Amino acid sequence: MNQRVTVTASIVLAMLIASMDTTILHTTMPIIAGELGGFQFYAWAFTSYVLASTALMPIVGKLADLFGRKRLFVVGVLIFLLGSVLCGVSGTMAQLVIFRALQGLGAGIMMPLVQIIAADLYEVKDRGKIQALFTSMWMLSALLAPALGALFTEFASWRWIFYINVPVCLFSLLAIFPYRDVYEGVKAKIDGWGAVLFALGTSAILLVTAIEQYRWVWAIAGAALLIWFVIHERRHPEPMIPGRLFKQKMITWIYANNFVICLALFGLPNYVPLYLQDAGFSVLMSGLALVFMSGGWMTLSVQSGKWILRFGYRPLLLFGNGLLLAAASLLFIGQWIPGYWFLFLALIVLGAGFGLTFTVSIIGAQQLVEAGDKGISTSLQMFFRNTGLAIGVSVMGLIVNEAGTISEGVHTLFLYSLVGSLFGFSVAWRIRDHAQARTQVSNEANV
Repeated sequence: MNQRVTVTASIVLAMLIASMDTTILHTTMPIIAGELGGFQFYAWAFTSYVLASTALMPIVGKLADLFGRKRLFVVGVLIFLLGSVLCGVSGTMAQLVIFRALQGLGAGIMMPLVQIIAADLYEVKDRGKIQALFTSMWMLSALLAPALGALFTEFASWRWIFYINVPVCLFSLLAIFPYRDVYEGVKAKIDGWGAVLFALGTSAILLVTAIEQYRWVWAIAGAALLIWFVIHERRHPEPMIPGRLFKQKMITWIYANNFVICLALFGLPNYVPLYLQDAGFSVLMSGLALVFMSGGWMTLSVQSGKWILRFGYRPLLLFGNGLLLAAASLLFIGQWIPGYWFLFLALIVLGAGFGLTFTVSIIGAQQLVEAGDKGISTSLQMFFRNTGLAIGVSVMGLIVNEAGTISEGVHTLFLYSLVGSLFGFSVAWRIRDHAQARTQVSNEANV
């Protein structure tokens, strides 16, 4: 029991620092770029981190299935620690971009393993609670990271944004050392060439969301590399991403549903503070609006593990997607209703929908596959979610930038999210609790 507590503390801290470094530079990059110069690399300080972490996720999941979890997690924390120190001592923007990519590699190893280790430690009925804890770390980082970045810059130095990761990483390493892997990896030949093709292909595709020039060139190059990857995988005896996962229709539709709802809705909270500030709300009040979303998320996420054992996967995923559709409808209708109480209500419903859908999806991705595929299935779930988010935020940015005013742009976003949530619900409708899912839920309920 004590070991489980310390290991949980280790992975929760890893999740916290990995998520905080996604947003902690938002308020401080103008100052950093002003000191280091090289404004042409401004956006790449964010992009390099996200690209490195997202492209690596499925590869990490496969490696976790082959070699176990603990050693790989330690490697991820050490890489993140090294990247943080190097970011702190950067003398140019070019160096910062490179070291941010190194940080992203560490985060790309840590984040899937956090979910995989949690699945090894906790039964389904308790999984909702640990997912709620992970969610609270993401929400905490979204609220606090920009403020912490500003505080460090104001009262110390922007370099402490990165140095503060050092003691947290060390504590996470100390807490994970007593852990003994529950899952023993199955040794097999590593599909190194497949990993390279996948990483390059997905990075090229994701670059389309981050750059303005030569987008079609990157898109075509990424598509070509991913086609080459698929051809290669079919011939390899131990492919990096096993095709058998996609033969399970339930798993495939869960992946697709998460991609669509992230594409349509998950980036929306990024624009809510901007919308409220444009309407005259303070920075504090516009930021606190997202607390409503966090409250809804936590409320349904905590109990979702027990509800799976009672109701199964499909009813919960349909209900979660129904909540997302209701939230999008409230946001769209709310533009014609005086006051902003509709917006706050919609954020509560939106958070509840995401909390239920994401938690049930990640548990399904872990429980509906063989033990030897749990790592790759978990990391693929996160990969499709992050890819949907990256593309969705890019599309939303274009919508807002093309609008005449911020208010008009955000109202158009509400329409975009409503249409997307309808499509997401239709995808969720295709999910069926097949025989394996019903048997798995029944066995878990009887444990």
